[in-house]
Amino acid sequence: MNNANKRSRIWSSILCLALAAFIFNTTEFVPVGLLPNIAESFSMDVAHAGLLLTIYAWAVSLLSLPLTVLTAKMERRKLLIFLFCLFIASHILAGFAWSFYSLMVARIGIACAHAVFWAITTPLAVRLAPNGKKAKAMGFIVVGTSMATVLGIPIGTMIGQLVGWRVTFLCIGVIAFCVMASLIYLLPAVPSMNTISLKAIPEVLKRPVLLNIYLLTAIIITGHFTAYTYITPFMLNVGGFSEQIVVSLLLAVGFSGMIGSLIFAKYAEPHPTAILVMPVILLIICLLSLYVCSFSLITAIVQGMVWGLAITIIGMVMQSKVIDAAPDAADIATSVYSGIYNIGIGGGAFVGSQVLVYLSTHYIGFVGAIFVIIALILFYFLSKKTW
Repeated sequence: MNNANKRSRIWSSILCLALAAFIFNTTEFVPVGLLPNIAESFSMDVAHAGLLLTIYAWAVSLLSLPLTVLTAKMERRKLLIFLFCLFIASHILAGFAWSFYSLMVARIGIACAHAVFWAITTPLAVRLAPNGKKAKAMGFIVVGTSMATVLGIPIGTMIGQLVGWRVTFLCIGVIAFCVMASLIYLLPAVPSMNTISLKAIPEVLKRPVLLNIYLLTAIIITGHFTAYTYITPFMLNVGGFSEQIVVSLLLAVGFSGMIGSLIFAKYAEPHPTAILVMPVILLIICLLSLYVCSFSLITAIVQGMVWGLAITIIGMVMQSKVIDAAPDAADIATSVYSGIYNIGIGGGAFVGSQVLVYLSTHYIGFVGAIFVIIALILFYFLSKKTW
């Protein structure tokens, strides 16, 4: 195989990994749009059906490290195919679920695949990329993730509303099968590079840079999801926008995430500190101005796009720092990062719910900003020692 063909095959396999990221991110959040349909089919209230999201996030948080450790020595291609098989089987079970609890079992199966998938995919894309193109490879994965927000979740919700939520899960399973077939053809054998023994894992996770990244991630993501989890009721009730307009705003957030990935790819290496500090400052501004920007459609769209751009770059910076800090145990360190990220999702959703109960929907942006401001102050002190 000549160099041109080899290079084309490598980028094709990275593109397939990006499609896989699109599918995994779509299935994580698509129940948000399908909860009323799911609740109705099992004769329960929406709040009870919402456990599908909560338990999914908890399962990913709890299982990321144990499952990644369990599969640490497996050849990456075989492991990825195994994860797809579990993912597809779980979606078939979800499509034919005969009770809410059987659907919950299917979601936990998907969460198990998710936990390991996100631990290995970004490090795998970075390993496959040619020298000097690692940031570009990571950008592919982030674009796949962002496209789930732009296309996957709205289309999945639309299918569920038209022909039933079960069909949405079955469609995701079919697409996943096609991606798996492509990966079997394109992806070369990739041996595990985890050279760390199980006994040494605690020592890896005690590395100061990793601990700082995990702490900052938990705080920033909690602040982000304090507001973002409830952005739909905020824009409906406070902004007074229609449901169609709110969908457009969410699309703007997802689309700007792709722009963020391009900015990261260009400026990450020459400006390693600014590439984090500037997006964090932008996120703070977005959260503090959320209430004011909701008065006008134009300001709401601009604010949403800056928000999506900022949080995308922050996530990419943190994940790249994790890989840099633990090249000898990238999958392990990334799995913990994934778990921490999901803790932030759950924590933000909980904090936001308390804001709604005890204060008002108006305040979600202000409360979310407090967390991100704390993270920025912590970064100022921590970066003097380790970054």
